[in-house]
Amino acid sequence: MQVAPLGEQLREWRTRRRMSQMDLALDSEISTRHLSFIETGRSKPSAAMLGRIADCLELPHRARNAMLLAAGYAPDYQERALDSAEMAGMRAIVDHVLKGHEPYPALAVDRHWNMVAANDAIAILIEQVSPALLVPPVNVLRIALHPDGLAPQIVNFGAWRAHILHRIDLQIEASADAGLIALREELAGYDRQANDNDGGPVSGIAVPLILDTIAGRISFVSTVTIFGTPVDITLSELAIEAFFPADAESAGLLQRLAGKS
Repeated sequence: MQVAPLGEQLREWRTRRRMSQMDLALDSEISTRHLSFIETGRSKPSAAMLGRIADCLELPHRARNAMLLAAGYAPDYQERALDSAEMAGMRAIVDHVLKGHEPYPALAVDRHWNMVAANDAIAILIEQVSPALLVPPVNVLRIALHPDGLAPQIVNFGAWRAHILHRIDLQIEASADAGLIALREELAGYDRQANDNDGGPVSGIAVPLILDTIAGRISFVSTVTIFGTPVDITLSELAIEAFFPADAESAGLLQRLAGKS
């Protein structure tokens, strides 16, 4: 993989974080002149100095590795597949969390929102989704907004669409990930749905997912969980999204579908 020059990476991230050279130099406790020399390639920083700069820029693990490699240092973080032998223990934890959330849906996704694991209760969300969208890698945001996915079933599609696009915008702002940028362009380009309202303010403290399923209308709220202080890139980019019933009627319906009432 070709890595951009260190100075180019540094300028891009500094600009993205809306920091001047003076701001970053003060925060990372180096001189503005030295920082300027690093950006122009006239000076090579130590690995420790790059670490301080990365901390000030709040760089994700993947970006930190790229900056270290560009400077000629070994990366700080490994990247191991979740299905590798080394990650077997963490995969078991993920599966345990997902299973423990039943009878409510829960899934784990990577940095591009591709599903890497899910519990059995996810069936209620995908039962009417086109099989073409369920061919791996299954992208959960594509399923949510695609006309052949959940979009026709989502009662408050406009608000949910605005919520998803805002969420991915925040991720792009934080990571500058090219894959997320491409996904965002794809999602925004889907045909508008008949149930797409203006996506304006929603009452309450969270945007619900209100879904018309074969079994009836179900309202969900969701939470996203990430792992604390991960030292592996894959784990740092893994998120678990868990859906909870937003009202008693939805909870009762989900429990009946699971045979728990």
